[in-house]
Order: sequence, then structure tokens, then C-alpha cells
Amino acid sequence: MSKIILITGGSSGIGKSIGEYLVQKGYTVYGTSRNPKRITDSKFPLVALDVRNVESIQNAVAEIIQKSGRIDVVINNAGVGITGPLEEIPTSEIKNNFETNFFGPIEVMKAVLPQMRSQKSGLIINITSIAGYMGLPYRSVYSASKGALELITEALRMEVKDFGVKITNIAPGDFATNIASGRFHAPLIKGSAYEKPYGDTLKMMDEHVDSGSNPNEMALAVAKIIENPDPKIHYKVGVFMQKFSIVLKRVLPDKVYEKMLMNHYKL
Repeated sequence: MSKIILITGGSSGIGKSIGEYLVQKGYTVYGTSRNPKRITDSKFPLVALDVRNVESIQNAVAEIIQKSGRIDVVINNAGVGITGPLEEIPTSEIKNNFETNFFGPIEVMKAVLPQMRSQKSGLIINITSIAGYMGLPYRSVYSASKGALELITEALRMEVKDFGVKITNIAPGDFATNIASGRFHAPLIKGSAYEKPYGDTLKMMDEHVDSGSNPNEMALAVAKIIENPDPKIHYKVGVFMQKFSIVLKRVLPDKVYEKMLMNHYKL
């Protein structure tokens, strides 16, 4: 029987690539979008869902269960980027980022876990970020929201293990998607103490995304996790140095690692 898969944020970028690949593999895929009617080229059905709205999450999950009778895999992919000096990012934007990147995935998991417990099976894949393993300059809020999701996953795995539900993280590095255009950029303020270092770092971040890896690499990685009967806790997908940076953080003294990051960002 084809597995029923729900992908939040499945209308573009990494989520769309994952969905299209899983459809080719024979899975039944439902994606989500805040406004599915605006998406005319999706190769799998899209359900209305806003991860910042608990009612819309519950309605989307109920709709999929009503149509397919079960949910076997949830891929928490919906997320948003945010950049800026912490001092200059409006608190409302910090809260919005956590609503999308952290509280949203939690509410999705809360909505699907009763069904997965009743099935005595299920897999949740939380898409985090390599940035969630370290505090990056001018990406403090993004690093924090993705890092928080990593830790929630570690804890929840142990809580639901007896129910036959598996949970894992997959952390991508820089991928060539539209995340740069969709994220919140704190404005460059003329005369600000951060004007030059933030401006230079922002330019570098956008170049990294533009020259990033093909999102199909994430699709292949997700498919392997779905087919693995005993998935690991953490997966990383990206170029060697991005993945190796996590290893370096574990082995280097804190100040040495900090100096390495500052040299990388020319700070």
C-alpha cells in the first residue's frame, strides 16, 4: 500500500522538489500552501495550511485522514528565513519567525500524533538547518529557531518511541531556492553601527544561496530516510565544509571556532 505523505510548504523550493520526487517513487503525496488556488503547476494535491494557525493545521490533517484514511509520513518543511543585527530586528519579526519555524512544526506534530499512535506507526521528518547547530552572525534568530526544533525532536523521539512513531531531523546547508527572496531582512540603516558589516554579510549569504546545491539532493535524502526502518536522530545534507563545520564546533575550543566564523564572514 502506498504510504500517505504530508509535506508542509510543498508549493515551492525544497518542499516542492521532495514532493515531486516522492510522487515519482509511487507515494501518495499531499503538499500544503497558505493559498493553494494560486498554485497551478503542482504535480501533487495541495491542502490549505498556515503553520501559524492551529485551526488550519487541524483542518488540513483531518482532510487528509478523511481522504486517505491515514498519514504515514509528515515532513515539516515550511519555514522562513530572517536576517539582521539582533538589536535592529523588530521583536514582532522574531516572534513571527519562531511561530513559523518552531511553534508551527510543533502544532503539526501535535495534530498528527494521535493518528500515528492509533496506527501504531508513523514517521515525522523535521527539516531544520545546518545553521541550527551554531550561532551565525546576523542570522541569530534563524539559528535559534532551527536549533530549538533540533532539540525538540531529540526529546520527542524518546516520548513517542513506544507508540511505533519515529522522528528525525534533516539539516540542509545552502540550497538554490527562493528562501532569500522570501525571508525577512532587517533593513540596512544608513549610519547604523551595523551598516557595513551587516551589508557585507547579507551580500555573502545571498551569494551562498544563489550558488547553493540542487534541492533534488534533499529529495533523495528524504526518500532514503522514509525507506529506512530505523532512521538516525540527525541527518545533514550539504557541501562538505558546511557539514564539517558541525564537527569542528564539537572539537575546537569555543573561541577558536568563533574566530574561524568571524574570519569566514570577514568580521
